[in-house]
Amino acid sequence: MKTKYIDFINQTFDFPNQEFNLNGNNLKFHNIDLMELVHQFGTPLRFTYLPKISENIKNAKRWFYNAMNKINYEGKYHYCYCTKSSHFKFVLDEVLKNDVHIETSSAFDIDIVEALKEEGKIENNTFVLCNGFKREKYISNIAKLINDGHKNCIPIIDNYEELPLLMNEIKHKFKVGIRIASEEEPKFPFYTSRLGIGYKNIVDFYNQQIKNNPHVELKMLHFFINTGIRDTSYYWNELLKCLKVYVNLKKACPTLDSLNIGGGFPIKNSLAFDFDYEYLIEEIINQIQLTCTEAGVSVPDIFTEFGSFTVGESGGMIYEVLCQKQQNDREKWNIINSSFITTLPDTWAINKRFIMLPLNRWNDSYERILLGGLTCDSDDYYNSEQHVNAVYLPKYRPDKPLYIGFFNTGAYQENIGGYGGLQHCLIPAPQHILIAKNENETLEITQNKEQQTNKDFLNILGYELT
Repeated sequence: MKTKYIDFINQTFDFPNQEFNLNGNNLKFHNIDLMELVHQFGTPLRFTYLPKISENIKNAKRWFYNAMNKINYEGKYHYCYCTKSSHFKFVLDEVLKNDVHIETSSAFDIDIVEALKEEGKIENNTFVLCNGFKREKYISNIAKLINDGHKNCIPIIDNYEELPLLMNEIKHKFKVGIRIASEEEPKFPFYTSRLGIGYKNIVDFYNQQIKNNPHVELKMLHFFINTGIRDTSYYWNELLKCLKVYVNLKKACPTLDSLNIGGGFPIKNSLAFDFDYEYLIEEIINQIQLTCTEAGVSVPDIFTEFGSFTVGESGGMIYEVLCQKQQNDREKWNIINSSFITTLPDTWAINKRFIMLPLNRWNDSYERILLGGLTCDSDDYYNSEQHVNAVYLPKYRPDKPLYIGFFNTGAYQENIGGYGGLQHCLIPAPQHILIAKNENETLEITQNKEQQTNKDFLNILGYELT
């Protein structure tokens, strides 16, 4: 009878795979023995595996280039990184090794762009696409960037008031894009996105505010839906509506030459994840070419804004199981030495799924459990609502420590959780390490941030300890 945890995994999933394999009884992630990290740094531990960022960027660029070459698509492809997924410098440094561009969403994003320009990592011909609702500071920062010579900074018009505000501060002719306000899926409590300008109004907006305006040149139409790029009838319907707008706008506006299809590629949330990126990209490129050919207009250059896809699969969290509580005859709670609310906020906020696996004891028998955090909040848990199915782990034993890892957590979690700031119930933020590869493909592991201390919290709260 097969009762070991490794037997459970083998009969349920395709294991080992590209990311995960075993070193005896211990889990390896991209050939890194995670228990060695535990022995060196302790837990809880957040890590970022930087090579995965470059790997995903190169994969996406290859898929788009192949799809375009397959049908002799005459437009170009530009990969943009959506900075709001993770603003950290170590992320941007890795991203910008790959000849890519930047999408921003707020005023302070432009300050990051300026800092990267000073280091020579962003140049004036790097596309900086400025999305989001633009208030005074954001407008001013965009204007400064353009006035200082950044010719490929393209503010994406989100509402009718933004264009006059930009014109008041930008001293010469500049490029803009227009965002389409897409229709949301039926499950949403509203019909149309609050972001952008309605499908039916875009051509009129161009004719009234841009067509005869000597200071503005329309270059891009921006399309994005909240649920991302999926092989669903809803996505294809919205894409075709977008393409109809593009060809109508192109006929009225000769300078329009770019279509931004946004981001939203899914990332792996379980060992059973199976998504055909290449097929979907080929279909998107094919639909764009067919629509443009039928309308008699030239095909656009294609831009994407991948955030989670870029950085999500680079991150992970490691915890130790402190104890087990049997609360009734059916439910066993394994308590971790941190908090899901503070370290993986998406697990409780939107029931986000992540890959969860034990780091050790794979040859032990297993049991079904619930996972709980340290806070006194009833929402601080992880169970089958967030997981792809019930949560199974090697059986808890007080004399044999158990360590667990959550993987592909690199997008949004630090930003939402308040990296380095106050944490719920004053549970300290974990230490954070970076895993990189040097020119010789040798791993280099460095500590990026130590675990928070009581002094860190009390100083934030105004007690000013010295």
